[in-house]
Amino acid sequence: MKLISTFITLIILLSSCSKKKAEEQAIKDDKIITEYLSKNNIEATKASSGLYYYIETKGNSTKPNQNSQVRVSYKGYLTDGKVFDESDSSGIVFYLNQVIEGWTEGICYFGEGGKGKLFIPSALGYRSKTTGDIPANSVLIFDIYLKDVY
Repeated sequence: MKLISTFITLIILLSSCSKKKAEEQAIKDDKIITEYLSKNNIEATKASSGLYYYIETKGNSTKPNQNSQVRVSYKGYLTDGKVFDESDSSGIVFYLNQVIEGWTEGICYFGEGGKGKLFIPSALGYRSKTTGDIPANSVLIFDIYLKDVY
């Protein structure tokens, strides 16, 4: 019985540490995003998830949902301007439920034909994993052009 109690206490402590790290990273990411927005004179909207989005062109009334298939032309870069991914002008087709959380949520703010930017905190991107040229815990920025909603 004592072993089980010790095990449960250990799990609670580890969970608490993990949650605290995530909260600290969210605060750090928010500061990075707000400083970037201020420096670049961008008035973005903050969602409850911590994602920021800027709609340059609204597009039409056809908006995707989190399960929609869409065609998006995009450029992804870090806050230092380093581009890590970019589609060609025709864009790529994918389902929103098969990409990073920041895209699943953020692209739904655009109407078909809409253009703008997503500012994605690391928790909605690749978290603490290094992925290709993207360092762990990176804030991601995407220029978005939602070409089609299927």
